[in-house]
Amino acid sequence: MNIIEEVKKYVLEKIEEYKNNSEDHYDFWNEHIKYVYQESIKLAQTYNADVEIVSLGALLHDIALINKVGDRKDHHINGEIIARELLSNLNYDESKKERVLKCVYNHRSSKNATTIEELCVGDADILAHFDNIPMLFNSAFVRNNVNLNEVKDWMKGAFEKDYNDLSDKTKEVFKDRYKTICEIVINE
Repeated sequence: MNIIEEVKKYVLEKIEEYKNNSEDHYDFWNEHIKYVYQESIKLAQTYNADVEIVSLGALLHDIALINKVGDRKDHHINGEIIARELLSNLNYDESKKERVLKCVYNHRSSKNATTIEELCVGDADILAHFDNIPMLFNSAFVRNNVNLNEVKDWMKGAFEKDYNDLSDKTKEVFKDRYKTICEIVINE
């Protein structure tokens, strides 16, 4: 089993534990992580980034949320700590490990990216919201307590924020798809 398969197995096991033991039974894989993983690989191939580093960063970017460690606002910090321990236990190459950890730490905005791999994971985290629009509706209703009458405005704001948080490079690639999504979902 290669390192990506080992980490994916670990993440899927932790997601299963979360689903079985949490109040909300949220399925991190099917609702978010798989989309980040898929988009990050596409971006890595498009931008000639290291696919292994990007894959591992995508798989581990929300590991603190999955493990219920700390607050959501600090999940990038706690995620880096958890990812460091896991990759060390798997005897992952030290220089590669540091690059993966930067992807986890900087995933919340590609504007913080210092490498193309970090940009891929940060942008993929945003693109995942467009890949699974029902997840955003769930977020609006459950996490943010937005009522049905306000959901269109909430979705518009979420889409605009996400699009504006993309790197300029990915924003240009994604522009037409973004416009189509806005036309369909929020009628603009």
